[in-house]
Amino acid sequence: MLTRRQLAAVSAIFAAIHPLHKALGQTAGVGASGTATTTTHDMSSMPANWMGKEQIAFLIYPEFTALDMVGPHYMFTNLMGATTHVVAKTRDPVRSDTGLVFTPSASFEDCPKDLDIICVPGGSNGTLAAMQDEATVSFIKDRGSRARFVTSVCTGSLILGAAGLLTGYKATSHWAAKSLLPIFGAVPTDGRIVQDRNRITGGGVTAGIDFGLKLVSQLRDRQYAESVQLLAEYAPEPPFDAGTPQRAPAAVTALMDGMFVDFRQKAEAIGRDVYARNRNG
Repeated sequence: MLTRRQLAAVSAIFAAIHPLHKALGQTAGVGASGTATTTTHDMSSMPANWMGKEQIAFLIYPEFTALDMVGPHYMFTNLMGATTHVVAKTRDPVRSDTGLVFTPSASFEDCPKDLDIICVPGGSNGTLAAMQDEATVSFIKDRGSRARFVTSVCTGSLILGAAGLLTGYKATSHWAAKSLLPIFGAVPTDGRIVQDRNRITGGGVTAGIDFGLKLVSQLRDRQYAESVQLLAEYAPEPPFDAGTPQRAPAAVTALMDGMFVDFRQKAEAIGRDVYARNRNG
């Protein structure tokens, strides 16, 4: 059971992170007389470690998979005191692989030089193009060389690998691409989230939500992360048990795996070339 101090602290976190009253822990409302009122929440019971000052950057690029980024982005933007940047080569709008359009908050030039977290989402053809884009790989290589945590979701790990940031690390990727990781000197490892020192890689697409929540718990604490989970009402109950190749019907796995044959062939050729150039450059 929560103590009164813990209850006050949980109340404080919800007051502070809710989008409608994020600033200064204040909630605007209307009193019985119809006049506007402002309630200032008591933040004195909040643990000191619940307030941070992290600089966090999400890379986006044409035809990236939106949910790879949006899932952990929701979790990280609920870190009190943190600043989250959505970064692309320029500030021009970026279209995802399903047609959603995102407006970057920073370009490669604008992005802070020193980051606490850099996160790279995946995709398919867009990811292959990003792996071959010199400016994109150089940006990831530079910021990743100093970041406190170097992270990815789905096939974003292929971009980290192309930049030479997974050499000698255990890592994962989307199930259809995990076998490609040795090309980059990485060690393919089972798990929805794989952490090896300061490298954290998530599996396919929805794994980004779990990865984001796990890192929130490391940056704050379990109670803080549980509060964010409750705020998101994240309690998945999928209608089918087909979320991994091991649990999906064999016919479904075979069908989906066949769709990735061309992608894997292209990714292997591109990956070997780009990784060799980055290792020798």
